[in-house]
Amino acid sequence: MFDYSLNIAGSEWMIIIFVAIVLILGTGKLPGAAKKLGKAVNEYNKAKNEIQEQMKIGEERTPKITGPVETEREKLETMARSMGVNVEKTDDELRKMISEKMGQKKKDEPENN
Repeated sequence: MFDYSLNIAGSEWMIIIFVAIVLILGTGKLPGAAKKLGKAVNEYNKAKNEIQEQMKIGEERTPKITGPVETEREKLETMARSMGVNVEKTDDELRKMISEKMGQKKKDEPENN
């Protein structure tokens, strides 16, 4: 049997692709196409970096709980400490401050539809 597969390395494929692009677009349109490709890659990298930054912020806001808590007060204090809230407050004050930090609406506020 004959093996008709091409033994072409990665860099050779790049040359073949480049020649094909030049043949399809011509030399006049090549700089414009390269500029558009560069802008697309730049936008992709910006979006990727923004998403990664948002994920880091989300991870930082996640409460760090090391073990189970036995009482409601311990749970409130753990959450408050992870958000940088002073725990020298009543349970209701802690709940209010935690919900404000988390960006939730108060239960007694009506929803605007």
